[in-house]
Amino acid sequence: MPRTYEGTHPWITFGLDTTRFNHRLWMALGEAASKCEHIAGVPLDPATAEHMHRLYLAKGAAATTAIEGNSLSEEEAEKILSGQLKLPPSQQYLADEIDNIVAACNHIQTRIQQLGPDHITPEFLLELNGKVLHKLTLDPDVKPGEIRVHRVSVGKYRCAPPEDCDFLLRKLCDVLNEFPSPEDSKTQFCIIKAIFAHLYLVWIHPFGDGNGRTARLLEFYILLAGGFPSPAGHLLSNYYNRTRSDYYKNLNEAIDIPDGIIQFIQYSVQGLTEGLKEQLAFIRAQQWDVAWINYVHSKFHDKESAAEIRRKHVVLELSRQINPTPVGKIPVLSAELGALYYGKTPKTVIRDVNALIAMGMIKRQKGSVIADREAILAFLPWRSLG
Repeated sequence: MPRTYEGTHPWITFGLDTTRFNHRLWMALGEAASKCEHIAGVPLDPATAEHMHRLYLAKGAAATTAIEGNSLSEEEAEKILSGQLKLPPSQQYLADEIDNIVAACNHIQTRIQQLGPDHITPEFLLELNGKVLHKLTLDPDVKPGEIRVHRVSVGKYRCAPPEDCDFLLRKLCDVLNEFPSPEDSKTQFCIIKAIFAHLYLVWIHPFGDGNGRTARLLEFYILLAGGFPSPAGHLLSNYYNRTRSDYYKNLNEAIDIPDGIIQFIQYSVQGLTEGLKEQLAFIRAQQWDVAWINYVHSKFHDKESAAEIRRKHVVLELSRQINPTPVGKIPVLSAELGALYYGKTPKTVIRDVNALIAMGMIKRQKGSVIADREAILAFLPWRSLG
């Protein structure tokens, strides 16, 4: 006997013909997979790794709730994570929405760490929806973690019939659990699977509320279960929020135009690749900092006079400054430099500056001085820039 959705939602077929992907999409998927492997393979010091984890967790939580109307910024979300932001009672629900996504992301990561990648079940998706809607004020007919029994529309989109939601949710889980995973392109197909899952859960809309957030959490789960490092798992949510009008446009066109689902995947992969590039730039900046500090210490490793010790501290302190520093301000950059220059004349500062310029450790810029961090670029392998 035909189901209602087959007549009302003929685009819900659970089919995806990857042979129709063009070469640009496959190249973008390969680039994303490669960048993911680079990020996953870079060891970071514990403080930097923790900072990166918390930064992108806050970004992801802020993004996935902002799409649904939450007005808190990424910076405010980060303060909520660290307990540094207290909102008035009338706005506490905004913090609760952020807290729910953070708790769900942490639950997903812990689950994968303890159980490994597991089959996706309707019960798991019900659990995620329950976490999304925890403590929130909801309409009377919305039950957190339960399949809706009433009809729902989102804008002009009429969601799948309630009598078919349980069937469709189970069908989606079956399809995801049998999704292709070729040995030589596992990461590429993991990305496709995550985006496919997101799109179909939004189409089905099985819950009374929180469907978009649950869909993005499912996407996050699939990426982490497929080997993505946790900070990279939040990038799609960030991109959807940054390009919100394009996000909704591509969601609608996934239904309305031929190969619309492929267009949605292409749009998503482009954003994922851009986000991975940003994360690689962040990691390179951290590695550059470490390499530069090690270089500074190596240049002074056998220099133990009071002047050399003072000059090393000058370089290290200038390395922390974003903008060039006037020479006369060097002794007041830190309490340590203040102590080292105590009782010294301005001529001592000038001699130190000239000596450090001669060593190639600092350089003049606009009448001030700045650490010459670019000096270590000379140690990169040579390559033609033509």
